[in-house]
Amino acid sequence: MRALAIAVLIYGVLSAGCGNPGTTAMTTSSGGSDAATAIVSTDGAVIERLDAIDLEVASWRSATDLVEAHAAAEAARNLVVGPAGPGYGDADGDGTVGGASSIGLLPGLAGEPGLVVGGSDAACIASDVLGGSWADAADRWATLQSAIDAWSPSNNTFPTLPSHPQRLVGWATLALATDDLSTALEYGGHAALHSGITRRAMTSCEE
Repeated sequence: MRALAIAVLIYGVLSAGCGNPGTTAMTTSSGGSDAATAIVSTDGAVIERLDAIDLEVASWRSATDLVEAHAAAEAARNLVVGPAGPGYGDADGDGTVGGASSIGLLPGLAGEPGLVVGGSDAACIASDVLGGSWADAADRWATLQSAIDAWSPSNNTFPTLPSHPQRLVGWATLALATDDLSTALEYGGHAALHSGITRRAMTSCEE
């Protein structure tokens, strides 16, 4: 099943070739807390991270038991938030940290840089991936936590979040909290939607 997920992932990466990842902004931060420049630390690192997230989401969606679903949801969340972000670590309690990394896709709680930081000259990166300013990173993550706390099957609060990677974190957090496999798989389907939007923004965005 994991081999199939890898094959699907490779096809998705190849089919995204209508964009030009090489033109994604690669300037470096000037150090201000509220960035106005486009910053992607390196295209290769970002694409590698998106590949890893997609692979975990595919494993999550195809899981045959809760242990597998929880492990993949944990890894997907960790790959987005990084060690400086909220909820990073061994969320499923299996003794390992899935998706372990030294940096998140998004900034950390105290504004630590992620692979994608600051603003962006590419409008879809700024709107879909970052979802606006990260000058107050703690507030951005608190907004996500508030959406998670207020979420219910009849009140989906995640569309209020402008950042699609943050929405993925929301679905992963809900999946880790459920003891029902079908529900966890459903949440994985939502996560796949947001990982797909994130990839398109990073690889096919017209600047």
